[in-house]
Amino acid sequence: MIASELVTNAVAATPGKEIRYQCSRDPAGVLIAVWDASPTPPRVHPLIEPALETLDVSEENWDDNGGRGLPIVAALATECGHTPDPSGGKWVWARLKP
Repeated sequence: MIASELVTNAVAATPGKEIRYQCSRDPAGVLIAVWDASPTPPRVHPLIEPALETLDVSEENWDDNGGRGLPIVAALATECGHTPDPSGGKWVWARLKP
């Protein structure tokens, strides 16, 4: 779920551009990281309780009712954050500890 959320956010931040995915294990646990070319830090949307009255189900916005991905990542990971890449873009990462 964490990898899916991070990849989805990277694709949304840079449509049609390259993204990079890395998953590694070390003595501290497992690190999942996704790079995208945008230097803009990820933005957490305010959590709202979804209701039929607040959903935009129009054809052009039918899949734009999200915004819960980063809170899900934060809830599942031991720690998470983002790091600017010196060559451009950023890495958004989450660590899982055993």
